[in-house]
Amino acid sequence: MTTEKTYQAILSAPFGVLGICCENDVLTGINFLDSDTLPQSPLGQFTQLVCDQLISYFENPDFQFNLPYCLRGTSHQSKVWKAMIAIPRGETLQYGELAQELSSSPRAVGQACGANPVPIIIPCHRVVGKTSMGGFAHQRDGYKLAIKRWLLTHEQR
Repeated sequence: MTTEKTYQAILSAPFGVLGICCENDVLTGINFLDSDTLPQSPLGQFTQLVCDQLISYFENPDFQFNLPYCLRGTSHQSKVWKAMIAIPRGETLQYGELAQELSSSPRAVGQACGANPVPIIIPCHRVVGKTSMGGFAHQRDGYKLAIKRWLLTHEQR
């Protein structure tokens, strides 16, 4: 499968490269790609809107996303994703705090955070560990954790 057929846009971001997936004018995924991935212009007006809104957020952490998206996940994941949307910009919750709020376990909350199909839009980066930053996109170190640091720092402005 070629990159062009997988993503409707490949967007350069301040911290790396994002692959944007859309179906029928609905956002279905944002993926963190290798930094050497070449950008790809948006295919269609809706994908352009997604890119424009992401760029607006990168310029202003107070930007409010207004995009239709489709989340495919379990009922527990959906509960966690909905709860993450309620975490205000510039604030964080610990996995354990969110788990307690949802009558879940910190590990289950972490797994749901890692499975978030539209990171940044649904701010899974705002969920952190008790004594550390925690993981990001199913990674506990490496470039994805650097993305989480960038997003949290960006939102502290």
